[in-house]
Amino acid sequence: MAFARAFDDERGGGRGHGSGGRGGGARERARTRTGTSEQTAAAVPAREDALGPVVGCLCERHSSRKHAQDATVAVAEGCSHSYPVGRPEMRRERCTMTAATEETALERVPRQLFVGGEWREASGGATLAVEDPATGETLVEVADADPQDALAALAAADEARASWAVHPPRERGEILRRAYELIVERTDELALVMTLEMGKALAESRAEISYAAEFFRWFSEEAVRIHGRYMVNTTGKGRILTMRQPVGPCVFVTPWNFPTAMGTRKLAPAIAAGCTMVVKPAQQTPLSMLALASILEEAGLPRGVLNVITAKRSGAVIEPLLKDPRTRKLSFTGSTEVGRKLIEQSADQILRVSMELGGNAPFLVFEDADLDAAVDGAMLAKMRNVGEACTAANRFHVHESLAEEFAGRLAERMGALKVGRGTEDGVDVGPLIDAAQREKVAELVQDAKDRGARVLTGGAAGDGPGYFYEPTVLASVPDDSRMLAEEIFGPVAPVATFTSDEQAIAAANRTEYGLVAYVYTRDLERAFRVCEGIESGMVGLNQGVVSNPAAPFGGMKQSGFGREGGFEGIEEYLETKYVAIAV
Repeated sequence: MAFARAFDDERGGGRGHGSGGRGGGARERARTRTGTSEQTAAAVPAREDALGPVVGCLCERHSSRKHAQDATVAVAEGCSHSYPVGRPEMRRERCTMTAATEETALERVPRQLFVGGEWREASGGATLAVEDPATGETLVEVADADPQDALAALAAADEARASWAVHPPRERGEILRRAYELIVERTDELALVMTLEMGKALAESRAEISYAAEFFRWFSEEAVRIHGRYMVNTTGKGRILTMRQPVGPCVFVTPWNFPTAMGTRKLAPAIAAGCTMVVKPAQQTPLSMLALASILEEAGLPRGVLNVITAKRSGAVIEPLLKDPRTRKLSFTGSTEVGRKLIEQSADQILRVSMELGGNAPFLVFEDADLDAAVDGAMLAKMRNVGEACTAANRFHVHESLAEEFAGRLAERMGALKVGRGTEDGVDVGPLIDAAQREKVAELVQDAKDRGARVLTGGAAGDGPGYFYEPTVLASVPDDSRMLAEEIFGPVAPVATFTSDEQAIAAANRTEYGLVAYVYTRDLERAFRVCEGIESGMVGLNQGVVSNPAAPFGGMKQSGFGREGGFEGIEEYLETKYVAIAV
């Protein structure tokens, strides 16, 4: 998938393009998919199975999705679920093999709580169902922790605290390095599990696994670079010594949209710094974190350093941890609304807190921008992770001289994307995480339409099972539309206009959020002026991806505080102690 390839290129210093490049594979598939019936039928004889022409299809998408409802379209698309004429049992055998691969990947993931180095059932024996968002069906059930389990996990972290704090930094780094290598080795299996529970296309899941692994590699190298300082007092009498020490037991709450990378981004610096931890992954995507815990166990992480509790009711298990004096830090990635509540709960113990919260990223395209590059960047910034990312471009502010052309090109590219279950070949866009999220996206689109916005492509939920929503571009979006103020978290790109630099900056800052912004211009002076004037923790200048393990990730205003990644990332897990020495 082009988004995923570009994501990898970005981390490696290269420059990627949107799906299919500038009119590449995705657009070609769309022409095939939307061609006439005669063209589609003519394509059928071109593809044959060992037993003859392929003319039937059993896959759910080609029997129920409105954009492709018959077997001939399935064949023209090269669907791997099609079968030889008169031999549907052949396709059933292949479907069974595919299902077996998925089942094998799921079976290898532990489904219990990980507490004190042991895998155990929830104390009350409860379980929670993990759903496939592409079908709405249950994949597996995992342990559903209660407050007693949460406190047991904290007790294990506290017990391991002292020994892990003095564990040799080189060995802490080597554990992370071994875990990095195991993740890379098992990329395909981990990506499949992620796609099954979260929905994103396999190519994107592979890209996330690669990105997630890099945090382990980066912080494996930072573990040995924790240092203080020594200096002569300004009076000449006495000496000043500072030392860095681990914060202590941490509580991590991770989101469902990047279930592995948001885990490694917290775990890696904590492990490198010598902190122990209790992790509570999102109830929609617990399997990726459980798989990660298993890998760290295999890599030699000592018992009690990492503890994982999966639970249906986050508040019930997290609040007791935040009220307990053994906890010293909270790191949360999620919505601003939930973040506020957690900050309040953290106040009793005066916990150190890191918050990576909501976003409303503006994407500014000035009149001198390279339009090809801007559209490529827009595809990355908007459609990575189906638009379900806090860094996703939420609103496009384009100079009035370019707005129509930009919106048209973006609509062409978005409309060419292939929608379907993330495990299917060639799929670019998977389902949203659940029905509630799809309803929210539909509601925001309808609000914009009611206020006068024009739909250039998409604009509707998908038919059939699963939580699909069509990639959508809206033009002439009025300023009072809700989607310009609220986080969309879906494959929808609203395009509004501006006439001056001042108006563009004002529009970008017209939000309580300040996580990331994107700016496209070829004027260096303007670039600096705009980057400095935008109120956000990160800016992508002429590029549509900012995430990088070597860079500090974080926002300002109501997008949170603290930084993850880069040299700054480990600082969140270290206390500074000053020793005054009489000499």
